[in-house]
Amino acid sequence: MQSKHCLSLLDLSPADIRDVLDLARQMKAEPAAYANCLRGKSIALLFEKPSLRTRVSFDVGIYQLGGQAIYLDSKQVGPGSRETVQDIANNLGCWTHAIVARVYQHATLKALSQGRIPVVNALCDQHHPCQTLADLLTLQELYGDDLSETRVAYLGDGNNVCQSLMVGAAAMGLSLQVATPPSLQPTKEIQAQLDQLYPAHRVTTHNAVDALHTVDVLYTDTWISMGEEGGEVEAKKTALSGYQVNAGLLKQTGARHVMHCLPAHRDEEISSEVLNQQQAVVLRQAENRMHVQKALLTIMMNEEFQ
Repeated sequence: MQSKHCLSLLDLSPADIRDVLDLARQMKAEPAAYANCLRGKSIALLFEKPSLRTRVSFDVGIYQLGGQAIYLDSKQVGPGSRETVQDIANNLGCWTHAIVARVYQHATLKALSQGRIPVVNALCDQHHPCQTLADLLTLQELYGDDLSETRVAYLGDGNNVCQSLMVGAAAMGLSLQVATPPSLQPTKEIQAQLDQLYPAHRVTTHNAVDALHTVDVLYTDTWISMGEEGGEVEAKKTALSGYQVNAGLLKQTGARHVMHCLPAHRDEEISSEVLNQQQAVVLRQAENRMHVQKALLTIMMNEEFQ
């Protein structure tokens, strides 16, 4: 891989992403063949935010690869309060072989990466690379390995999930429309990075849900992220009120599938009617989190897979 760490999908080249997806498919089909890939290795799971999918998919995935997952929540470790983040990284480097971190700020990941062992971003305020890898694997299972003819529309908050999806789409040649309120657009920085790295990318951003073209897949995420509260919540709900994925939008766009990274706030960003339909592939996305994370860790930590 082009980078020791995976702090965002910008750390992975298109070839790296394809290698992860290819290995993930193999691991999903023949898990027993990879049961010793992390044998004798311990991986620290450092979580500032609680989780269902991220915690369980990493914990079980590491176990299936023969490794040991050590869960550390922020109350135990106290990043930035009990001791500095870099001191934590240096200490973990004495005993463990990698760090998987689910944190509030991307800056925390950068500090962790100053240590001597690999760091994987399990979510931060700017990026969610493992989710996008799972999304790409899910799309390949639905539409084939070549995603250049697949059309996806993301609508809602231009958040970490959205920004990672933009990078993944650009890297894989996927057509992606992003519809967000003006106040919740993806950062100008991420758009500039895409223009520089992938000048021929087919990622477009706008504000009008009515302008969404015909697509294969509709994708959304929760409107309210963990840690947001008070007036910020109500302001976001007001701004996003016209961006719900519902039966009317499926009819408008002709979408064949619906994606959501979960947890879903039913009847806010997505209607229960749509979420309960077979078109919603949210559980396949959730399952694929484990497979792509297994592949990513295996490639990062084993020279024979690089």
